[in-house]
Amino acid sequence: MKHISKALMLMAVLAVSACTNPDRFGGAGGGAGSGQYGAGAGAGGVIPGSANDPRSTAYFQQNVGDRVLFAVDQSSLSPQAQATLDGQVQWLQTNSDYLAVIEGHADEQGTREYNLALGARRANSVMEYLIARGIPASRLKFVSYGKERPIAICSEESCYNQNRRAVTIISAGGLTS
Repeated sequence: MKHISKALMLMAVLAVSACTNPDRFGGAGGGAGSGQYGAGAGAGGVIPGSANDPRSTAYFQQNVGDRVLFAVDQSSLSPQAQATLDGQVQWLQTNSDYLAVIEGHADEQGTREYNLALGARRANSVMEYLIARGIPASRLKFVSYGKERPIAICSEESCYNQNRRAVTIISAGGLTS
């Protein structure tokens, strides 16, 4: 009984503290946009580093798209993959202070050596596309993980589809070998 009352008290404190932001409705209190992050971060504003900040890596991942998928045993880019990569090109051109590492992946079918080579072809295909669209090769690097880093683990086509991919990882600063 003692633990239940403590839990209820904690929940009440959390509920009340969640209502302490006077700017939550975009204007009550200190005025619209005068919240924690300064002007513009209030109702509809941009929070630096968040998925609504067009310069952030979170924005790149969630809004531009950081991955493209491939067909079985293929490294050629589908029209859908090219559309995603066109968005990546635009973002990388606008945010020239970022670098990218393209990771190539494969599903669990086949040998380790085959999948490492296939992952390399996929990553290279993405890198060549980005370079052909104007991204300097000095800002790009690729690596293959083959079947070693699956995002979906099962022996079904739905999992295989998710694992046949190339992922563009954005970072600030220099690339190392």
